[in-house]
Amino acid sequence: MWQPQNPNYQVRCQDSFSRQPLMAFIGAILAKVEPGVCEIHLPYRKELTQQHGYLHGGSMAMLLDATAGYTAFTLIPEDATMLTVESKLNMLRPGIGSTFIGAGQIIKAGKTLTIVQADLYAVSDTGKKNHCATSIQTLMTMVGMSDEHQVNNNQLETKI
Repeated sequence: MWQPQNPNYQVRCQDSFSRQPLMAFIGAILAKVEPGVCEIHLPYRKELTQQHGYLHGGSMAMLLDATAGYTAFTLIPEDATMLTVESKLNMLRPGIGSTFIGAGQIIKAGKTLTIVQADLYAVSDTGKKNHCATSIQTLMTMVGMSDEHQVNNNQLETKI
């Protein structure tokens, strides 16, 4: 249904994802990349839970933000990057599982703004999937902005 503007979108998504220290730190894997669709898998880690042992809401938001970002990233031009400008998260049930899957799909792809729905599923050891959270995110296409590292930690101003 969706047509990527960059024929090498899959390689570009994988390359960008591999440069995200946070995703590497938490052990996330970019598992599926198709036009307007993305999945990121996250193995259970105790360090990402809250006091009850459930996946922390911040961990949910972090995974769904990355999922939405790479879902939108599949459709942008080669000379652009994406930045989240708005995010709404609904937690539906506790995140209990051995693996978590962030699954994103484009709702609307515009020239500047893209709307993505990203859903979080907890998968048990037996393979049962529970829908834990859903988010709607608005992302901005930044044409002419590199997807490479932009920020000097001593900077006080943003480039945007």
